[in-house]
Amino acid sequence: MLCNKTGGCMMQAHRVEVTIKQNGTLTLEDLPFHTGEVVEVIVLARSASTPHADCYPLRGEAIRYIAPAEPVAYDEWEAER
Repeated sequence: MLCNKTGGCMMQAHRVEVTIKQNGTLTLEDLPFHTGEVVEVIVLARSASTPHADCYPLRGEAIRYIAPAEPVAYDEWEAER
């Protein structure tokens, strides 16, 4: 748990993806926690498809700015049409 000088605390989260072994066990290695530190483990099944694939459809797409420093008048906004 990370705490600041004013007493506010937040939990440190660490995400890792592992595959369950044939005997139904999993092994977590190289965790960013100290020996003896108490941690909470939540196991979530991952669906076959990537769950975040559709969340950001423009990720990786080229960005093109047309006159980025020029002011835009209200009647020029495409979203308002």
